[in-house]
Amino acid sequence: MWLRTQKGKSGPALEKLGALESELMGRIWKRGEISVRDLHVELSSRLAYTTVMTTLDRLYKKGMLDRRKVGKAFLYVPRLTEAEYQTGVTSHLLSMALHDGDTHAVLSSFVDKVGETDQHMLDRLEELVRAKRRALRRSE
Repeated sequence: MWLRTQKGKSGPALEKLGALESELMGRIWKRGEISVRDLHVELSSRLAYTTVMTTLDRLYKKGMLDRRKVGKAFLYVPRLTEAEYQTGVTSHLLSMALHDGDTHAVLSSFVDKVGETDQHMLDRLEELVRAKRRALRRSE
């Protein structure tokens, strides 16, 4: 499932990453800037060098990574922090669910899941709703 940003928005495409892409991004987020060779050393027991290289190139083309050439190699660095990526994907999924679906069912399911997971989180959700209402009233 591809989760593209809407046309006209700047920044990388917010895409749901595949398993290998997620694993590599996780390692890059932890390490910061890294070369294909250094990343391959960590994964050489199960991945070919060319697989790591192709996947990093794909992530670069998706806008998830920046790269700079050092000698004959590229060093890759994330364009977004892990938190920024997760926030963007979550926001995009919620927008899709609220725009394309039954909003009552979406909100009801969300509140049910939050309540099942953590009472403190449910309290926090209530505080966020109150704060948002206050902010909206101030802006009127």
